[in-house]
Amino acid sequence: MAVELIKIGELAKRSGVPIATLKHYLREGLIAPAKKTGRTMAYYDAALADRVRSIKDLQRERYLSLDLIKQTTAASTIAHDDLTAAEAIASVLAKNGGTRTRTRDELIARGVSARQLDWLAAARLAAPDATGAYRGDDLALLAVLGEARTSGISPRMLPFEILGEYLAALRALVEIELRMFRTGVVGNAAPAEIPTLTEAATRLSERLVVLLRRKLLLPTLHTILEETTHVATRPAPTPAPRRVRREHRPRRAR
Repeated sequence: MAVELIKIGELAKRSGVPIATLKHYLREGLIAPAKKTGRTMAYYDAALADRVRSIKDLQRERYLSLDLIKQTTAASTIAHDDLTAAEAIASVLAKNGGTRTRTRDELIARGVSARQLDWLAAARLAAPDATGAYRGDDLALLAVLGEARTSGISPRMLPFEILGEYLAALRALVEIELRMFRTGVVGNAAPAEIPTLTEAATRLSERLVVLLRRKLLLPTLHTILEETTHVATRPAPTPAPRRVRREHRPRRAR
């Protein structure tokens, strides 16, 4: 059966998503053309309309970020199983995130600085949704940061920007986890099993990460203390003896 190829305008019409949004999906690597006939001309598989609608639904109804959608789907193929897994992950996150919401003005009135909100948005850690409200894990993250300050952990003790280091380390962990999940679970499970397996794997992975971190805390602290003590007690190197330069005197004429 021949693949039906359509232009981006027709794809926008069939998916109900504006052309500007489709171009954004293209830049983010969420969709890809089936055939390019020029620098600015391309054709798309008509079946891609279903994928585009799914991506939009994940954003609008599940509050799933494009980063997470991209990590759990392959742009080069129309992977229904991947989208099903992404929906299941979003469902777990939504259930755990609670129903409370806060606007930017409300957060600032509660002591969160505008600079922190801007930094979190730029890092894609916490940002308001289409209605302008913070919710779910974004709001939970802000609550944890607020608890740290009210507990007496000042910005001088724990600078806000250190979240960047956390983010870099955890992003590597999440990428490994999702690659393993797509290969091991999505690649071998029956389509009907994917939602249940995804929800179970998402819950279990969160518990596993917490437990492994707790197991590593004391051993890692001991290693750091041993390294610090070793450096502090290492004897200073003995300086080499200084060579005394003899003053050069001109020879006397015989």
